[in-house]
Amino acid sequence: MSENVGRDLVNFLSNWFFSGGGERLVIVLLALVAIVVGARFARHAASSHIGDADLRYRVRKAITFVAAALGIALVLSSLSGRLGGLTVAFGVAGAGIAFALQEVIASVAGWVAVLFGGFYAPGDRVQLGGIKGDVIDIGILRTTLMECGQWVDGDLYNGRIVRVANSFVFKEPVVNYSADFPFLWDELKVPITYRSDRHEARSILQNVANEVTRDTVDAGRRTWAAVVRKYRIEDARIEPMVHLRATDNWIEFTVRYIVDYRRRRATRDEIFSRILDAFDASGGRIQIASATFELVGAPPLAVQLKSEPR
Repeated sequence: MSENVGRDLVNFLSNWFFSGGGERLVIVLLALVAIVVGARFARHAASSHIGDADLRYRVRKAITFVAAALGIALVLSSLSGRLGGLTVAFGVAGAGIAFALQEVIASVAGWVAVLFGGFYAPGDRVQLGGIKGDVIDIGILRTTLMECGQWVDGDLYNGRIVRVANSFVFKEPVVNYSADFPFLWDELKVPITYRSDRHEARSILQNVANEVTRDTVDAGRRTWAAVVRKYRIEDARIEPMVHLRATDNWIEFTVRYIVDYRRRRATRDEIFSRILDAFDASGGRIQIASATFELVGAPPLAVQLKSEPR
């Protein structure tokens, strides 16, 4: 069967070439070269004259897709009217090609799903195929991520560029940190001793969280209202909250607040710094608790020495 397919293909190409196809082939090749050169020049011009990174990326991708479409249309038009002889051969080979390229076909289908399904877009922070990072490019077969985390603490870049097959959108959950609600809820725990003034501590924690996240809360409230209208979800509280829990060793406060997904570590650092400054200014009324042990007393020891008989 494979010999018949190869024979049909050779006969088709030879008949096409000697019946004036050679001249058309040269014209097609020259046209393809012109399309490639023009696309490269247009991408270079877009990179030089467009300042906005998002717009520049989209224009470059549009130029690439238009050039590819023109090239495919040119090749098909040059072969139009002569593909009928290969219909049966391509039909026989199609099943084997589809099986061998099933992962490629799944990736192309994933690319279409990403473009029209709203899974993610360039600039989003996602977790895809077990990799967390920012989407810096979406290709036909792979999505390119600038990876975050791993050996780097916090949500910071580690320098690795990872390419993940688009087929993963059908295999694993796609976690998007910045889609409809580009904020995260974060919590930090602050332990204080039982001798501390817990009412003053609660007031300090609430005020600090309110001050640091004021602008984020305003933006988050407007965005969350749109999320509530779009999905079946409760109207959650956006403002910071402080909760108290008594443990065997200390009083533990939990501060809950929303934060921009890009500024989680920086916001946590600012909140903790202000809290510690406020506790230091309390004149000792509030003290941070730690897992140290204090010896409050010891039982009396009675020691009796016996003298051995000589």
